[in-house]
Amino acid sequence: MSRVQGMWASLAFRDFRLLWLGSLCSNFAMQMQMVARGWLIYDMTRSPMALTWVMLSFMLPSVLFSLAGGVLADRVHKRSVMIVAQVLNTAATVVMAAMIYSDHIAFSDFILFGLFNGTLLALSMPARSAMGPEIVGREHMVNAMALQSSTFNLSRILGPAIAGALIALLAHGDTTSRTSVGIVFFIIAGLYAASILCTSLMHHRGKSPARGTSALADLREGIAYMRRERLVLGLIVMGFVPMTFGFTVTFLMPAFNADVIGGGPDDLGLLLTAAGMGALAGSLGLARAGDFSGKGRVLFLAGYLWGLFVVAFALSNSLPVAMLFAAGSGFVGAVMGSLNMSVVQLALPDAIRGRVMSIMMMTHGFMPIAIMPISGAAEHIGIHEALTAAGICLGISMVALRWWLPELARIDRGHRNEGAHAQR
Repeated sequence: MSRVQGMWASLAFRDFRLLWLGSLCSNFAMQMQMVARGWLIYDMTRSPMALTWVMLSFMLPSVLFSLAGGVLADRVHKRSVMIVAQVLNTAATVVMAAMIYSDHIAFSDFILFGLFNGTLLALSMPARSAMGPEIVGREHMVNAMALQSSTFNLSRILGPAIAGALIALLAHGDTTSRTSVGIVFFIIAGLYAASILCTSLMHHRGKSPARGTSALADLREGIAYMRRERLVLGLIVMGFVPMTFGFTVTFLMPAFNADVIGGGPDDLGLLLTAAGMGALAGSLGLARAGDFSGKGRVLFLAGYLWGLFVVAFALSNSLPVAMLFAAGSGFVGAVMGSLNMSVVQLALPDAIRGRVMSIMMMTHGFMPIAIMPISGAAEHIGIHEALTAAGICLGISMVALRWWLPELARIDRGHRNEGAHAQR
């Protein structure tokens, strides 16, 4: 198999191609929406706290409803869940676009919109995450997860730039114009509609075994499974604790840019682009590697390197050096994140995958809250010290995980029978 064929192996599956294209459209829509929404909210309120409240309105439903989404994914055909959520999300975006275009929008509308869309995302993401492995099988699962991650990283690089350019182009120099933002929201709705089309064309509906138990019993079963399977529990902890410390680089990038580099918006854009390019390279590199052996060792190596890159970034004092280490942090962070998700997927039986993935997503919803102590330290002690502490804590958490569950480092290919053998 050639290099290109190896990197894009999962795209040989028709339904995965459609799933990947749908994810690409929806991820670009979300990234463009973040920029357009943020620009308009700040123009309306001139309040950084207003941006925080809107972000929380999107985040809170993932904590409250992800578990319900997991139960739904394991009880109902996954494609149906995805289509219903996408249709409702597209309709809500069209309504929001019309309100902005006609200048009949208030700050409270963004909060309600955030709660609604965040709830839809929480209820449908477990189904989307569980769909890929069912389509491509275990042999191509790492490749598929890495390619799915690449859609997010590519949209993170290009989406904000496209949205900003469209707003500026359509405003014709009038920075107070909401018409341009309204048009961009209509374009975003079009991308969501394209995602609906891709999902509708899929033949695979998603496995939905007949269940005689209640939804509450299913939820209890999922939690009990996760607690019983130490390997899965350890991987979920790995996907939350160390990665929370690693993502402080992205969360605190604006403060680092202003306080350390002394840069403006263009410099911040360069730093974020460097981190995004590194993450995209990491995702594609993992996709090229495919179903390799020694996944546990690679997970820990990526974690240790991530801690070193975070510390190196914290100690940077110039834009070129900071960009280099931001790219390195993005690269190993993408490798660790995508590989962790892949190994969890490989370890799970199909019948319970949606519920366990929903638990994993719920923990990710707590990530901004967990970063608050590091943010507080950055404000009261200094950004250098806070990020250095985050990098050290990342390394310590990886060492602690290896001591608590040494079988994590012994994961070879990550298949269920191997994981069961490692735990005996």
